[in-house]
Amino acid sequence: MAVTPVSFDDAWKIVDGSRNKHLLLGNGFSIALKPDIFTYGSLFENADFSSSPQIKALFQALGTQDFEIAIKHLEDARIVLSVYRPDLKDLLQQFEKDAGLIKDALVSAIAKRHPDRPYDIKAEQYAACRLFLQRFNHIFTLNYDVLLYWALMQDKVDEIALRPDDGFRHPQGDPELPYVSWQEAHSSTIHYLHGALHLFDHRTEIIKYTWSKTDKAIVDQIREALNQDKYPLFVAEGSSEGKIDRILHNAYLHKALRSFESCCLPANNSTVIFGHSLAQNDQHILRCISSGSVANLLVGLYGNPNSQQNKDIVARADEIIALRKKIRGEKYPLKITFYDAQSAKVWG
Repeated sequence: MAVTPVSFDDAWKIVDGSRNKHLLLGNGFSIALKPDIFTYGSLFENADFSSSPQIKALFQALGTQDFEIAIKHLEDARIVLSVYRPDLKDLLQQFEKDAGLIKDALVSAIAKRHPDRPYDIKAEQYAACRLFLQRFNHIFTLNYDVLLYWALMQDKVDEIALRPDDGFRHPQGDPELPYVSWQEAHSSTIHYLHGALHLFDHRTEIIKYTWSKTDKAIVDQIREALNQDKYPLFVAEGSSEGKIDRILHNAYLHKALRSFESCCLPANNSTVIFGHSLAQNDQHILRCISSGSVANLLVGLYGNPNSQQNKDIVARADEIIALRKKIRGEKYPLKITFYDAQSAKVWG
């Protein structure tokens, strides 16, 4: 069933009185600023599959440029083949290897296409973004890029007193190291639910690349790391089950997910989703909303509300409401309001 989205300002009036307002960002946040870079089509065109041409053929056979769909098919095929033909060990290993290659290609393509410097984005775009972000107590993002990080750091473009805290601090005992490490898990207000380009699992600690520690641009540091076959902390499994397994085996990711879950618990909190399609492969995130008590959820729709993509989002929103009723009963109903994503003017 199609819906008529309201303006973001009207939607905000519904949640403005909430005790805390929290934000969940999807890839639409980055696409809204740089559609020529962050759509799957653009990333696919810049992915290097020259060493494994069968991967590009797989995308063509599936009729998609969505990396996670291709990964999911390989993961599913591996499961099926392990039951029916466990003797085909080489093929099973090839499926696993190719799924890994697609994940690495996704991160490499994002790093390759990413804007080089913060000043590649206009001051007025940062100002608009920061005006939007200041509304929220906690910000959770599913994106790998550093656009959110850049926007939060641009305190020279306005007088907004944003005080973001991602929990990273100078390493204890050796403040001269060229990175900061994750130390203050309980103070964080910024959470990278699926990792990010500038976060790395550095053996015994999670580290973050910064400009201030090296005087070298973050994107340059990331590209140098990739050239050395060092890959950032990121979650790109094809299914929600695969993603949650990856998350539960990493302390930083696990804590970020638990933080989102905690923010969804109080009934007098509200959650706003921008740039996310409520996709099935992120059910481990969305289930936190269903299992919580948060009364209001705002969901952005981009473009024609009657498009198939938006109809699918509305249908999945109904599933979230139904699951809330199943888990929490009639005492904690969930109201979902759809708003016009463009009217939020996240980047101006």
